[in-house]
Amino acid sequence: MSKLSEKTLQIAITQIGVQEVPKNSNAGADVEKYLKSVGLGKGYSWCMAFVYWCTVEASKQLNTSNTLQKTGGVLAMWNARPLLRVKVPQPGDIMILDYGGGLGHTGIVEKVVGTKIHTIEGNTNDVGSREGYEVCRRVRELSKIKGFIRP
Repeated sequence: MSKLSEKTLQIAITQIGVQEVPKNSNAGADVEKYLKSVGLGKGYSWCMAFVYWCTVEASKQLNTSNTLQKTGGVLAMWNARPLLRVKVPQPGDIMILDYGGGLGHTGIVEKVVGTKIHTIEGNTNDVGSREGYEVCRRVRELSKIKGFIRP
């Protein structure tokens, strides 16, 4: 795991439990902080903004450059960074889900156990929605994931 991936994961862990205020609004001080990091205001889906913000904060702490594109779009990130794609996930990698029709979801890999990927995701909830209201841990099937980006 790279230092940037490791620090990104550490920062993501500190955000577990952050919720939208009010719930289901894509708003609230922390959510708006994530959205602002990619140039968006409140009201937008924020899973990619959360991942981007974690990576920016990690880059600042390590005094290194952020390798991600500044975007709130999951599939835009996937398409913009083909050289960062990896097939075998490691902690700190960015998971990409593609639901079709331009809809995606993302999170940061915490660990891999067999065919299960344990992640920390923003804009989700305990039932795994891509339009949830909090930062939380999720477990997903490896077979359902489009791919991974290593920052």
